[in-house]
Amino acid sequence: MTDRIDLTDISVRAHHGVLPVEKQRGQAFVVDVSAFTDFAAAAASDDLDDAIDYDDLAQRIHDLVAAEKHNLIEKVAARVAESVLADSRVSRVIVTVHKPDAPLSVPFSDVAVTVDRSR
Repeated sequence: MTDRIDLTDISVRAHHGVLPVEKQRGQAFVVDVSAFTDFAAAAASDDLDDAIDYDDLAQRIHDLVAAEKHNLIEKVAARVAESVLADSRVSRVIVTVHKPDAPLSVPFSDVAVTVDRSR
Protein backbone atom coordinates (compact mmCIF):
# COMPACT_ATOMS: atom_id res chain seq x y z
CA MET A 1 0.00 0.00 0.00
CA THR A 2 1.21 3.48 -0.72
CA ASP A 3 -1.21 5.48 1.43
CA ARG A 4 0.38 6.45 4.72
CA ILE A 5 0.06 8.50 7.86
CA ASP A 6 3.19 10.35 8.93
CA LEU A 7 3.63 11.43 12.53
CA THR A 8 6.83 13.38 13.06
CA ASP A 9 8.58 14.73 16.11
CA ILE A 10 6.53 13.01 18.81
CA SER A 11 8.40 14.29 21.85
CA VAL A 12 8.72 12.02 24.86
CA ARG A 13 10.66 12.18 28.10
CA ALA A 14 11.70 8.63 28.95
CA HIS A 15 14.30 6.49 30.71
CA HIS A 16 15.99 4.47 27.97
CA GLY A 17 19.73 3.94 27.97
CA VAL A 18 22.59 1.82 29.17
CA LEU A 19 24.11 4.27 31.64
CA PRO A 20 22.68 4.54 35.19
CA VAL A 21 22.21 8.31 34.81
CA GLU A 22 20.04 7.74 31.71
CA LYS A 23 17.86 5.28 33.62
CA GLN A 24 17.54 7.58 36.64
CA ARG A 25 17.15 11.06 35.18
CA GLY A 26 15.66 10.25 31.80
CA GLN A 27 16.04 12.37 28.71
CA ALA A 28 14.29 13.58 25.59
CA PHE A 29 13.41 11.20 22.77
CA VAL A 30 11.75 12.08 19.48
CA VAL A 31 9.80 9.52 17.45
CA ASP A 32 8.79 9.60 13.79
CA VAL A 33 6.32 7.06 12.44
CA SER A 34 5.03 6.32 8.94
CA ALA A 35 2.11 3.90 9.00
CA PHE A 36 1.12 2.44 5.62
CA THR A 37 -2.57 1.70 5.21
CA ASP A 38 -5.36 1.96 2.65
CA PHE A 39 -7.30 5.24 2.69
CA ALA A 40 -9.95 4.08 0.19
CA ALA A 41 -12.74 3.47 2.72
CA ALA A 42 -12.01 6.66 4.67
CA ALA A 43 -11.78 8.73 1.51
CA ALA A 44 -15.10 7.35 0.24
CA SER A 45 -17.01 7.77 3.50
CA ASP A 46 -15.28 10.82 4.99
CA ASP A 47 -15.89 9.10 8.35
CA LEU A 48 -13.30 8.82 11.12
CA ASP A 49 -14.55 5.30 11.88
CA ASP A 50 -13.07 4.22 8.53
CA ALA A 51 -9.70 5.83 9.22
CA ILE A 52 -6.84 5.41 11.64
CA ASP A 53 -7.25 8.11 14.28
CA TYR A 54 -3.80 9.71 14.23
CA ASP A 55 -4.40 11.52 17.52
CA ASP A 56 -5.02 8.17 19.18
CA LEU A 57 -2.03 6.64 17.38
CA ALA A 58 0.28 9.46 18.51
CA GLN A 59 -0.91 9.13 22.11
CA ARG A 60 -0.36 5.35 22.10
CA ILE A 61 3.17 5.81 20.75
CA HIS A 62 3.93 8.50 23.31
CA ASP A 63 2.60 6.43 26.20
CA LEU A 64 4.50 3.30 25.16
CA VAL A 65 7.84 5.12 24.83
CA ALA A 66 7.30 6.92 28.14
CA ALA A 67 6.21 3.84 30.10
CA GLU A 68 8.71 1.21 29.01
CA LYS A 69 12.41 1.21 29.91
CA HIS A 70 14.96 -0.31 27.56
CA ASN A 71 18.73 -0.18 27.24
CA LEU A 72 18.77 0.37 23.48
CA ILE A 73 16.77 2.68 21.24
CA GLU A 74 16.77 -0.17 18.73
CA LYS A 75 14.45 -1.99 21.15
CA VAL A 76 12.31 1.13 21.58
CA ALA A 77 11.89 1.45 17.81
CA ALA A 78 11.00 -2.24 17.47
CA ARG A 79 8.40 -1.99 20.27
CA VAL A 80 6.78 1.04 18.63
CA ALA A 81 6.67 -0.82 15.30
CA GLU A 82 5.04 -3.85 16.97
CA SER A 83 2.44 -1.61 18.58
CA VAL A 84 1.55 0.15 15.31
CA LEU A 85 1.35 -3.16 13.41
CA ALA A 86 -1.08 -4.47 16.03
CA ASP A 87 -3.70 -2.52 14.06
CA SER A 88 -4.61 -4.92 11.24
CA ARG A 89 -5.24 -1.98 8.89
CA VAL A 90 -1.52 -1.13 8.93
CA SER A 91 0.51 -3.19 6.45
CA ARG A 92 3.90 -1.57 7.01
CA VAL A 93 5.48 0.83 9.47
CA ILE A 94 8.71 2.81 9.51
CA VAL A 95 9.80 4.06 12.94
CA THR A 96 12.71 6.37 13.71
CA VAL A 97 13.71 7.02 17.31
CA HIS A 98 15.96 10.03 17.89
CA LYS A 99 18.08 10.45 21.02
CA PRO A 100 19.33 14.03 20.68
CA ASP A 101 20.88 14.18 24.17
CA ALA A 102 22.73 10.85 24.02
CA PRO A 103 25.91 10.93 26.12
CA LEU A 104 28.43 10.75 23.26
CA SER A 105 32.08 11.69 23.59
CA VAL A 106 32.08 13.93 20.49
CA PRO A 107 29.90 16.87 19.43
CA PHE A 108 26.80 15.80 17.48
CA SER A 109 23.31 17.06 16.72
CA ASP A 110 21.33 13.80 16.77
CA VAL A 111 21.60 10.04 16.90
CA ALA A 112 18.73 7.94 15.57
CA VAL A 113 17.78 4.42 14.60
CA THR A 114 15.16 3.38 12.07
CA VAL A 115 13.22 0.12 11.74
CA ASP A 116 11.05 -0.84 8.77
CA ARG A 117 8.54 -3.61 9.49
CA SER A 118 5.82 -5.22 7.38
CA ARG A 119 3.28 -7.91 8.00
